[in-house]
Amino acid sequence: MFAMRSARHSKVVATGLLAVTALILTACGAGSGAAPSSDGAAAPVVASSAESSAALVSSAASSSGPASATSPSTAGGGASRVTINITQAKGCVVTPDTVHAGAVTFSVKNVDATGITELELVSSQRIVSEQENLTPGFDSSFTVKVDGGAYQIYCPGGVNQQIPFTVTGKAPAGESGASVDALLQKAAVNYAGYVDDQIAFLIAPVEELVAAIKAGDVKAAQGAYAKARPFWERIEPVAESFPDLDAALDKRIGDVAAGTNWTGFHPIEKSLFVAKSTSGLGPLADKLLSDVKVLQAKAKQLSDATVADNGRGYQPFEIANGSSSLLDEVLQSKITGEEEAYSRLDLLDFQANVEGSLQAFATLQPALNDLDPTLVPIISARFSALNTILDSYRDPKALGGWMTYPALTSADKKKLTDALLAVQEPLSAISAKITK
Repeated sequence: MFAMRSARHSKVVATGLLAVTALILTACGAGSGAAPSSDGAAAPVVASSAESSAALVSSAASSSGPASATSPSTAGGGASRVTINITQAKGCVVTPDTVHAGAVTFSVKNVDATGITELELVSSQRIVSEQENLTPGFDSSFTVKVDGGAYQIYCPGGVNQQIPFTVTGKAPAGESGASVDALLQKAAVNYAGYVDDQIAFLIAPVEELVAAIKAGDVKAAQGAYAKARPFWERIEPVAESFPDLDAALDKRIGDVAAGTNWTGFHPIEKSLFVAKSTSGLGPLADKLLSDVKVLQAKAKQLSDATVADNGRGYQPFEIANGSSSLLDEVLQSKITGEEEAYSRLDLLDFQANVEGSLQAFATLQPALNDLDPTLVPIISARFSALNTILDSYRDPKALGGWMTYPALTSADKKKLTDALLAVQEPLSAISAKITK
């Protein structure tokens, strides 16, 4: 079900099997950054992304004050409670930084940090759960179920981007003895949850974009456009498995056939960043939102099929190919600066592709540790090196949080290309190992 673009962005399905899968699901009709790790060691298995999504709580943060930094606190219902206070001066302050295994409620408040818009709970480079759109004044909470092990709170844009977080206690029995097939199935379910989360996160900024366009507010519309793009870019291989829908959402002008309408993100981008106008964009914005919701429904069908394990959902080798194809996407087009030709937010998309690739790989890590324990540390370390280079181009004051692409030198582009290739080489070997 994964596909990748050629250098000119024409959509192709990677294999006949993938094409058939997408066609079968399409025929059924519509239904519903991670932090780099300091080493390649696999952390204990944690709750799946789908399980974490189900556990998200949108209640206001507790007003009872921060817990002791040395003794885990307990929230109502037996869950440990952790407060994360975000400020421009100190970044993300996590209290306490150690809890017991089980349910944990994270209360998050952004006091005044304009440069910090997201945070993630990460285990062995895999995002367990995350909060997005953390604008100043944000005050909410989420709950996840976690096993014992070493985690990180990733706070991009903060003075302390990677914060160690420890969960004590023994992991539930059974996972360590799981067969490779069982681990691969769990990877597919985890990845399905990740994709569903990203599309759900995408809808809010697209709705914000529609509202800003209809209000004639160019600046707000530009901001909403920048917020929306990463969620799309992280799951492009899935979106591209539905060629007509992908073309409607993300085609660039050079790929539009004569006599056909240009729709999706990029005509909106051109008007907002070149003409600096919202005039006439209302219908395009409405269609964009409608198409994103169709994508959500189709992805939900894939997720349901994955959980049912009926052969019509996400397949592990496809996840591996999708991870590789996202880096191909960067190497073929993003590195040339043609992805965001009008907004020049290429690095925003670039990093989102890398994160999507990393998350696909991270779901496969437990199985890969059995199949080839030498491969995971190599890929993990190279992803970490790539993310370190990318982080050097962050600009919290810029739209989207990144330097504009024209600011990069030839040396910068070569450094990024070399780091991408270093990951791509071992990453491309995963699919063959899974299908042996």
